[in-house]
Amino acid sequence: MQGKLLLFCGPSGSGKTTIVRHLLDTDPRLAFSISATTRPKRETETDGVDYHFISVNEFKRRIDAGEFVEWEEVYKDRFYGTLRSEVDRLWRENKVVVFDVDVEGGLQLKKTFGELLLAVFVMPPSVEALHQRLTARQSETPESLKARVAKAEHELTYAFRFDRVIVNDTLEHALEEAKQVVAGFVQ
Repeated sequence: MQGKLLLFCGPSGSGKTTIVRHLLDTDPRLAFSISATTRPKRETETDGVDYHFISVNEFKRRIDAGEFVEWEEVYKDRFYGTLRSEVDRLWRENKVVVFDVDVEGGLQLKKTFGELLLAVFVMPPSVEALHQRLTARQSETPESLKARVAKAEHELTYAFRFDRVIVNDTLEHALEEAKQVVAGFVQ
């Protein structure tokens, strides 16, 4: 069975993950696509819930076997991707598949699934607001913060390539707009 897919992209700190979690909590038709990665599992994470954690060699084998609908080597030997089996599993459950991936992965998904997928770009109201959000997390070193902001500025140039753009000026407004976008697409 082939169903519909929803993609939420945006720079780190844009609020895309918060929006996706809210939609998943409030709309039973939706189900989250769990990505695969080669990065080490954190103590708070569970394999098969947060990510499918696999080795670099296994990831590369699955790339060669055509098992990914999208993948990217974000850093040397640090791969992230979406397994076709994950999408198929959710479609068998009659769910609308929801993705929260980076911009490059999102564009690959858009190319792969075409009209079956609605691609939404979540944008902060400004680069300054994004900088403040990332700083407030207190999870970044000055160097990593600078790198994230630089990457975000680059990712913002991709917004026009998506079907819809939600400006997350206030979370309440962004959540309501996201619910309307989903309602119009899923029906």
